[in-house]
Amino acid sequence: MTREGFWDDQSRAQEVTQAVTNLKERISAFGELYGALEDLEVLIDLGEEEDDGDLVQEATEALANLRRQVADMELQVLLSGPYDASNAIVSMHAGAGGTEAQDWVSMLLRMFTRWAENRRFKVNIIDMLPGDEAGIKSVTFSVAGKNAFGYLRSEKGVHRLVRISPFDAAGRRHTSFASVDVLPEVQDDIDVQIDPEDIKIDTYRSGGAGGQHVNKTDSAVRITHLPTGIVVQCQNERSQISNRNTAMKLLKARLLDLEMQKKEAELAQMRGENKEIAWGSQIRSYVFHPYSLVKDHRTGVEVGNVEAVMDGDIDEFINAYLREQARSG
Repeated sequence: MTREGFWDDQSRAQEVTQAVTNLKERISAFGELYGALEDLEVLIDLGEEEDDGDLVQEATEALANLRRQVADMELQVLLSGPYDASNAIVSMHAGAGGTEAQDWVSMLLRMFTRWAENRRFKVNIIDMLPGDEAGIKSVTFSVAGKNAFGYLRSEKGVHRLVRISPFDAAGRRHTSFASVDVLPEVQDDIDVQIDPEDIKIDTYRSGGAGGQHVNKTDSAVRITHLPTGIVVQCQNERSQISNRNTAMKLLKARLLDLEMQKKEAELAQMRGENKEIAWGSQIRSYVFHPYSLVKDHRTGVEVGNVEAVMDGDIDEFINAYLREQARSG
């Protein structure tokens, strides 16, 4: 930061300044924890010497608080992947099951939105295809906030719902599935090369509820990456230029994810692992009937309060996944 010309590039300077701030905060937090540990050791010694019940109780409470702080710092250390600090781009698609599966996507969208709001993250809908009768067929949205991708990468996979369907007149139990894909939002300093000749850009009229809000111009944008067949689209921005920029950002994220998958497959082959590297495996079940339970099939974590989970209380699953990844990595 002290180099001559550092502030000439304001965008880059802001990124570096933010990185420095984050590092200073982490170092400062560690210093505070170390100081708290030393204070606790002194408190324990005094309690033992004087056989003081009040001091023992104070030390017990201080230890519990210190454990919580250490657990929080442990998660910060686990979120040290190359893209963990990035914003996240989340895409969800309804599986087989018609209206019931489409309603499940809308429930998951609410769950992730509530989780993000609790962390004061910003959610922005990029593209949405409503269901025929209710719910959502597919939706893509961004989550902006510190370590958004680092947290939400734990949600990548198939989510399973078991409940008495409100759309079944006979009141039968239904099982529905929705796929969730999570990508890091590509920053300007990450080099993702896209040859203009490799993409096909189409414009079309944005969908909507009709009336005065219906879009009368071809502002929605669909981009096809010809070499990979990847298709992205955006229709929720106000102009065609904004939709195009957002769609390009989404395409870069998908291409980066493709490269990440290739590298992981190569590493797995070098390690001699036979596990399938795919995002489509079932990761979690949400059971509303005949009992109330949410179970993560990767970590074994179970939560009995389904309503709280659907209100965005998913940190227990996220934290367990990050710790499991750290142990197996």
